[in-house]
Amino acid sequence: MAIFKGAAVAIVTPFKENREINFPKLKELLDFQIANHTDAIVICGTTGESSTLTHEEHLETIKFTIDHVAGRVPVIAGTGSNCTETAIYLSTEAEKYGADALLIVTPYYNKATQKGLIAHYTAIANSVKLPIIMYNVPSRTGCNIQPQTAVELARNVENIVGIKEAGGNISQVAKLMELADGCIELYSGNDDQVVPLLSLGGLGVFSVLSNVAPKETHDMVAKFLEGDIAGSREIQLRAIPLVEQLFCEVNPIPVKAALNLMGMEAGPLRMPLTEMEPEHRENLKKAMIDFGIEVK
Repeated sequence: MAIFKGAAVAIVTPFKENREINFPKLKELLDFQIANHTDAIVICGTTGESSTLTHEEHLETIKFTIDHVAGRVPVIAGTGSNCTETAIYLSTEAEKYGADALLIVTPYYNKATQKGLIAHYTAIANSVKLPIIMYNVPSRTGCNIQPQTAVELARNVENIVGIKEAGGNISQVAKLMELADGCIELYSGNDDQVVPLLSLGGLGVFSVLSNVAPKETHDMVAKFLEGDIAGSREIQLRAIPLVEQLFCEVNPIPVKAALNLMGMEAGPLRMPLTEMEPEHRENLKKAMIDFGIEVK
């Protein structure tokens, strides 16, 4: 049974001007997402600036989200770390709070061999009963889960069930799905490669785009899964200029700017992230308007 099928928003963490977490605003963003057909919430991922949250803030944000969503859609908690023991701590706490699943990024900076990845993910999985989705994003981590490694983990560890694949290498994903032979749930981690990964057997996307266009991103996946390939492709291609602008600077700089342009008051970023360059902001604004998003 898949954790979700469709579009899971990799939601931002809104901050007040003093950089404290803005929980009332997070509540509004969660309700906006659910009202616009988002299929799952991913809290405290890369887009949620998890790397600049304290452990206490990280866990408080996960608990707040689970409590407020209250079962309306699945909540997937980002609990990965480049320290296995820290990932175990965050994961076991998220399980206590009632998370539906965990998203675990590969170790970063210190990285790991493929043997190390197997040991890392196995240790985390053995500490919880929740389903785990591995997160492969080598452009950020410098660490690539090879297809053989992902399949070995999915076959041998009961609660490792899926992978968020953000490597951008379609050939690697094709090899993964050939080797997996149905043992792994595939999700795109790139908003410009949703339809290609769905065509290889994917079930959906972990989406940054969903922050500003939740219904359209949901529809892109739903149409494909219902057999309307042309309709799904039309949304994918129409979204490309906006997706390009959402990633013209380091994520989540542009998507927070986009939400602020919509009047959603996502607030500032925490350093080392800095506000979007004015020229890029204007390009983003134009792409949003062209896509049909109302800006203030």
